[in-house]
Amino acid sequence: MRLLLMGPPGAGKGTQAEILSRRLGVPHVSTGDLFRDHVGRRTPLGREAARFLDAGELVPDRVTTDMVRHRLEQPDAARGFLLDGFPRTVRQAHALSAILSARGEALDAVVEFTAPEEVLVRRLLARGRPDDTEDVIRHRQRVHHRETVPVLGHYSGLVRTVEAVGTVEEITARTLSALGLPEGVSTR
Repeated sequence: MRLLLMGPPGAGKGTQAEILSRRLGVPHVSTGDLFRDHVGRRTPLGREAARFLDAGELVPDRVTTDMVRHRLEQPDAARGFLLDGFPRTVRQAHALSAILSARGEALDAVVEFTAPEEVLVRRLLARGRPDDTEDVIRHRQRVHHRETVPVLGHYSGLVRTVEAVGTVEEITARTLSALGLPEGVSTR
């Protein structure tokens, strides 16, 4: 399966991505992990990304897209993948379509995790991170909403909305159901 996972900060995308990755036998591809890996290994893309990150600026779409393209070319992604954190903009969604089209592939589904803002704020405050103040968290929720709505519109026919409230297991069960997969699925 080729899936895109979307949702606001605190919705549990990373947790669900890890579980789904194991269940489906496909890699979890996170742009945050890609940035850390490329910057840490000082690859040409990593050095370019570091210039922007060190200046507190957003990494340009081209650099992010190239990192994703390189990752999806790895053998473990041949049978599918879970994308987390990309695309964040409609322009990136078009770039992803071009990458997949060149490989004769397409996304199978876009899973949108939703939860009331108050639930998300409580979850993120509970992490106890110094930069997770209520004002910062609420600002990140607004930014996510502003950026995500157009991307979800781009994928309107593929979106499967999953309520991300409850236990991890309940959310996983809802996700598998939304994808039309049995709970004990394993595609290995």
